[in-house]
This record gives sequence, C-alpha cells and structure tokens, in this order.
Amino acid sequence: MNLWVIFLTGLTVGGLTCLAVQGGLLASVITAREKEEVQKGINKKNATLPTLSFLVTKFIAYTLLGFVLGAFGGAIGISQTAQIIMQLVAGLYMIAVALNLLNIHPIFRYAIIQPPRFLLKKLKNQSRSKELFAPALLGAMTIFIPCGTTLAMEALAISSGSPLLGAAIMAAFILGTTPVFFGVGFLTSILGDNFRTRFLKIAAIGVLYLGITSINGAFIASGFPFNSQNLSIYFNSLGKQKSVVDTNNNKVSQMHEIYVYGSGYSPNHLTVKRGLPVSITLIGKDAYSCASAFRIPSLGISKNLGPNEKYTFSFTPDKAGQIIFTCSMGMYRGVIEVI
Repeated sequence: MNLWVIFLTGLTVGGLTCLAVQGGLLASVITAREKEEVQKGINKKNATLPTLSFLVTKFIAYTLLGFVLGAFGGAIGISQTAQIIMQLVAGLYMIAVALNLLNIHPIFRYAIIQPPRFLLKKLKNQSRSKELFAPALLGAMTIFIPCGTTLAMEALAISSGSPLLGAAIMAAFILGTTPVFFGVGFLTSILGDNFRTRFLKIAAIGVLYLGITSINGAFIASGFPFNSQNLSIYFNSLGKQKSVVDTNNNKVSQMHEIYVYGSGYSPNHLTVKRGLPVSITLIGKDAYSCASAFRIPSLGISKNLGPNEKYTFSFTPDKAGQIIFTCSMGMYRGVIEVI
C-alpha cells in the first residue's frame, strides 16, 4: 500500500472535491466569529487557531474512523441515506449562518455553535474556548459528510483488513487535503481583516450559495423531485414538441458504456427504448472524486467504483421520461432518456 500516492490523491483532487460542503462549514464558522468580533470592536489579525482546531479534530476523527473500518471491515460504514441527511443538515446550517451574517432575523443567532456553559465554567480562558469549540466540533463532524473521494479511501481502509493500516490510509489522505482547507481558513481570515464589516456581507453570500448547493446536491442524490436538475429538464422541455416513434428508433442502443472520470461522466446523456432491457457498463478512469460513487436514485442503483474498475448493471425502463444518474453528493450527474 503506497501511502505517498494516497497523500497525493488528497493533496490534488481530495481537497477540491470535498471543499464545497466541508470548506463551506469552515468558512461559515470563521465568518460567524468575524461578525461577533466586529460587534465587540475586536480586531484580530488571523483565524489560524480556529482553522487549526478544525483541521486537527478532522484529522483525528478520520484516523480513528480508518482504524475502526480496518478493524471491522464492511461491518461498519456510513449509509447513503445517512450521508444525504448530514449533507442536508450541513446545507441548512450554512444557510442559517449566512442569514445571521446578513442580519435577516435575530433568531438565526441561535445557529452559531457555542460550547456548553458547564464546559466554559471549567475552562479559564472562555474567549479562547468559544473561539475553538465550534470549528473543532465541525471538524470532527465532517466524517458524516464524506465526498466521493473520501468514500473511496474508506473502502480502501475496509479492504485493508488491518486497523493500523486503515488508520494510516485515512490519516495520509486527510493530511493531503489539509493545505486546501487551511488555505480557505487563511483566505477567509485575510479578507475579513482587510474588509471586516463589508466582507461579512460578501462572505454571507458565498456561504449562502454553498448551503444551497449542498442542499440541492442532497436532493439530487436522494431522488427528491424538486432539484435544479429536474427543473432544468422541465424548462428545457417547454415549447418542445415531443417526438413520435419513427424509423430511427430501431437504431437506439440498449447497451452503453459510461466512462467515470474525476471530472464527471462521459457520456452524460444516453437514449434508450422503454420496455426493453438496458445494460450499462461503468468504466473507471482514475476517478478519485465524487463521480466514483455512482447512483441512480429512482432505480435504487448504488455502486462505489474503484479508480480503474468496471461494473455492469441492467434494468428495464417501463415508461418514457428521463432517469437521472448522479454521484453520491449530487455534484456530477447525467440523464438516461427513455423514449
């Protein structure tokens, strides 16, 4: 097992593919702290400690998870349903933080994570405790919202059959993702120091966008009908006359190949005929990203594809329409059109 390759995977695609949700959480907690400091007239120069607390607890949590996965193999794992729920909760949390930053309503102040009072009483430096608690908690909680690349590493930890090797795999991967997340925390801090109050509004819009994106991805991955993909399909169909079955239909193939790249699926649009069996082969092409966690929610098809693995599945569409396929986080997607 080459841990150096795993580290490079985290350094390159790992951090980027998980940045949308987990990076949004880090940015949201730092910008929320910025607002509190502005209100108190405090002018700190960086957010190094909150960022470090987020990354350290994240590293510890994933290392422990790798140890458990390696020890118990396939008996322990995060279900797709649990992942979708946590992604949805993360999105709602980011939206609440953004609305608090925009001063929409005082109720959103309760969205800001604070340590329990009994814990603060036991700690001498309360301001430091409050500063570190929220990012540290969120860092540990990121194990419940893994991206596709992280899922691939978790599968690798399971297959290792060794608690120590499983821990080493996850530790090397998360360590590789650290520079990207530290960059998010540092950039958020620097921009916040330069612009302060103005930046809070800009950051709020960014966090709001990340929250909406996270929720939309969860809706797509779960097959929930009200998502951007279905709305796009609906509006594109308006004003278009539906085609009638013609002589070209006998050329429609029922056997397809989908290449799974780190950047998504190719092709991402297939055409098949209803009432006839369809066979689709997934072909992994070094896909160390969310794309490797292939899902068709409406058909209950779920496959975590290895980087260069092949997998074939079959189904028979019984009605015309469009079937969405997506990654586990709804980031990469495509359509199977049934005619």
